Amino acid sequence: MSPDPQGSVSRELLEEIIEEGTQAFGSVLEKLFNAAMEVERSQFVGAEPYERTNERRGYSNGFKDKRVKTRVGELRLKIPQVRGLSFYPRSLEKGCRSEKALKLAIAEMYVMGVSTRKVTEITEQLCGTEISATQVSRVARILDEELERFRRRELGEYAVVWLDAHYEKVRQDRMVRDVAILKAVGLNAEGKREILGVSIELSEAEVHWRHFLEDLQKRGLKGVELFVSDDHAGLRAARRAVFPSVRWQRCQFHLTQNAQGYARRQEERSEIAQDLRDIFNSPSLEDAEMMLQRKLEKWQERNTELTNWMEENLPEGFTIFEFPRNAYRRLRTINQVENLNKQIRRRTQVVGIFPNKESALRLITAVLMEVHEDWITGRQYLNLAGWKEQENRSLKENYRKSVA
Repeated sequence: MSPDPQGSVSRELLEEIIEEGTQAFGSVLEKLFNAAMEVERSQFVGAEPYERTNERRGYSNGFKDKRVKTRVGELRLKIPQVRGLSFYPRSLEKGCRSEKALKLAIAEMYVMGVSTRKVTEITEQLCGTEISATQVSRVARILDEELERFRRRELGEYAVVWLDAHYEKVRQDRMVRDVAILKAVGLNAEGKREILGVSIELSEAEVHWRHFLEDLQKRGLKGVELFVSDDHAGLRAARRAVFPSVRWQRCQFHLTQNAQGYARRQEERSEIAQDLRDIFNSPSLEDAEMMLQRKLEKWQERNTELTNWMEENLPEGFTIFEFPRNAYRRLRTINQVENLNKQIRRRTQVVGIFPNKESALRLITAVLMEVHEDWITGRQYLNLAGWKEQENRSLKENYRKSVA
């Protein structure tokens, strides 16, 4: 079957599924991988097979057989080769990396004697065979080297950094503990997002956040103009200690959630949320401050605890007004990192309780590495054109206010 990217592959594979039923999934996946890899090789060399073009940068050089075990059985793949150039299909590499990490996390539970009937069933489903301790160790070493290079890579200038954490369950000292997964997402000079770092710590205490931020700094993180995060005492203290001069935007979504906690009646919650949205959706800092005063007057007699909290905390969500208006929506919350947490949990919930911190870090890093590659090869997240000009105008305006 010739891998025609225009659609003949899809028709033939669909016919095969209809004819053979679910037993065809293995051969279907095998053919899809082979077809995708050939298309990727053509894109890499800049020409289709036997095509004459000035854009060609290399020549096809046959195939190399490779067997890959997946949840639908063993696949017999043909890896396209390129003469004189280093080429390995990313479609195969990305598809196998996270599955390999997931297999390892579950296999370690099986090998270490902490398996249950559910874990055994999942292991058989994903791995298709029993995995020995020696096999786990060998594959883990290869995978860990790749993931460690990703976590330790050199950084550079990132205008914005989002910080957040979530928790996973890990066995440690014969106990199940909740450990904090600290993460940093950065906006590079091209306006694209990157995963800057991930670390597993005992908690979100200042000492752990400080160690995490210092590590980013040692790896070359610089040029940061804004941190975006939720308010957490440990993170706040660590950020001030390591990056004392960098401005901070407190997540407006979490501010809105926190404010609703001061509602005295259930029906007040939606009203409070709408009032905060009115403030945050203001077109400028001056408008936001005026709207805040109107809302404070509205709630003053009805709920003094709420007004006191709003007056003290809401200005921490106004930092984005110092930046270009086209950036407001992107910088106002850490929702994108929360979505990242959901992607991680979809994979970690299969494991449930990790046998150790290493297996947790392995799987989470593999997931983040896939997201990172999608981000840097995808569309621009935020246009930074005019960013510096707007920043300089904001600094001058703030200076004029301070001396007025």
